[in-house]
Amino acid sequence: MINRVVLVGRLTKDPELRYTPSGVAVARFTLAVNRSFSNQQGEKEADFINCTVWRKPAENTANFLKKGSLTGVEGRIQTGSYEGQDGKRVYTTEVIADSVQFLEPRNSNSSGGDRPQQQQPYGSGSNQNNQYPSNQQNQSPNQQNHTRIDEDPFSKGSGPIEVSDDDLPF
Repeated sequence: MINRVVLVGRLTKDPELRYTPSGVAVARFTLAVNRSFSNQQGEKEADFINCTVWRKPAENTANFLKKGSLTGVEGRIQTGSYEGQDGKRVYTTEVIADSVQFLEPRNSNSSGGDRPQQQQPYGSGSNQNNQYPSNQQNQSPNQQNHTRIDEDPFSKGSGPIEVSDDDLPF
């Protein structure tokens, strides 16, 4: 049996981060995913899909994504039910995310187009090096993992890149 979901869409509002009584982070958000076809009036429609992510990825999601962020989600569908205030059974469907991908720089425009000339770093503080969120836990400030996006590692040299068969994973 297979239960896998892959979605790409935009957040409808900022993620909501909470912690369980035992201290486990959980973030909830809704992803607007455009349908690939138009309705009878020629308008594009979207599905609004509730997503939940746990632990460190939940904290990263809450810290680095906001309303309108283009986001990729991979996970599984989970259904459930509860008794509503009116006594009727309420059925729920949500995606439990294993992976949440940040698909655009934090301060980019949602209109698309070319990459902004200068991008602000993820995170806070006055650090001028561009960095992306890391999945490493308990990372001290002296062990930051920096990725500079204004330096192209392939720009030095105009010749072909030499790759031997031993370097390939297949």
